Amino acid sequence: MNNKTILSEANKAVAQGDYETFLTYCTEDTRWVFVGDRIVEGKAALRQYMNEVYHEPPVFSVDTLIEDGDYVTATGEISLKDANGNEEHFDYCDNWRFENGKMAALKAFVIKK
Repeated sequence: MNNKTILSEANKAVAQGDYETFLTYCTEDTRWVFVGDRIVEGKAALRQYMNEVYHEPPVFSVDTLIEDGDYVTATGEISLKDANGNEEHFDYCDNWRFENGKMAALKAFVIKK
């Protein structure tokens, strides 16, 4: 399975609210950098982040998906509900780095619409 397919499968799990399956696609020491917001390091912290931020599964679309070696870049839109049930809409650009078929790092640029 190529890295674009791995990312697509992982994203399907998130869209279905199956965060544990999503985490199987990540390395134990995965590191996510949300530029201008926060850094999340390791699966345990990522699990906590997802439980904190994803009050309901996010709804997202991918406009562009580009793979180059161990890197995949995805652009698109994502909608999230906050703790009060209000929907927020964002544009995103995710730069993923893969190691041995797993997502090892993310550098995400997320801009509220």
